[in-house]
Order: sequence, then C-alpha cells, then structure tokens
Amino acid sequence: MGELLAQFSSGLFIIQTVIFLVLLFILKKFAWGPIVNALNEREVSIVDALNQAKLAKQEVQNLKTENENIIREAKNQRDAILKEAREIKEKIVNEAKETAKAQGDLLIEQAKASIVAEKNAAMADIKSQIGSLSISIAEQILKQKLDNADAQNALVENILNKSNLN
Repeated sequence: MGELLAQFSSGLFIIQTVIFLVLLFILKKFAWGPIVNALNEREVSIVDALNQAKLAKQEVQNLKTENENIIREAKNQRDAILKEAREIKEKIVNEAKETAKAQGDLLIEQAKASIVAEKNAAMADIKSQIGSLSISIAEQILKQKLDNADAQNALVENILNKSNLN
C-alpha cells in the first residue's frame, strides 16, 4: 500500500473524477432515463397484463357460474316437461280406459236389451204358435167328438156345470 500512495497523483485523480462525473451525467441523461422509462413502461404493462388476467379469470368464473345456472335451469325445465308429459300420458290413458269401459258397458247394455227383446219376441212367437196349435188341436178334437148332436149337448151341459154360473 505504501507504493500506491507514493504513485498517487492528485491531477490524475481530479481528471479521472471529472471524467467519471461527466460519464455519469451522460449516462444519466442518455442511458438511465430511457432505461428507467422502459422499465417503468414494462412494469405498467406487466401490471396491466396481470389486471387483465385477473379480469379474464373473473369473467371465466362468472361464465362458468352462469353456464352452471343455465344447465341447472335446463335440467329443471327438462324435468318439468317430462313430468308434464307423464301426467298427460296418464290422463290420456285414463280417459281411454274410461271411454273403453263406458263403450263396453254400453255394448253390454245394448246386448242385454237385444237379448231381452229377442227373448220376448221368441216367447210371443212361441205363445202365438202354441195358441194356434192349441186351437187347431181343440178344433180337431171337437170336430171328432161333436160329430153327432147328442155329444154336442153333453159337452155344453158339462161345460155349464163346471163353470159356476150362480
């Protein structure tokens, strides 16, 4: 260290100090200002990019929530439509059953009425045929028995005696 102090020159030191200060002034004016401005602009752009990223993330979250709400609402509407469709189906099936039952009951009643009418018609026909047959038989019997006058008188007396003409 002693040698360094012996070689020390104050003029050289002042010139080097002036050159250093001029160099610092030039660097500050031309280099540091643009570098600091560029760094500040970069910092601002990074902050803006982070804010935009936060906004985009929040918007994505909002869209996701909105999509979930839309999906939930669509599911609820689908369930409501399916429930309504089931109710309509059950109503139509029940109406069809009631209509079929009513038509079946009507057909049964019509068949019963038809059977009764045909039975009554058959009974009337049978009665008519029996009456005709009875009259025909009675005629035949009376013709055979009443060929003579004595048989006719006996039959009239017999009938009068059996009927109570009091």
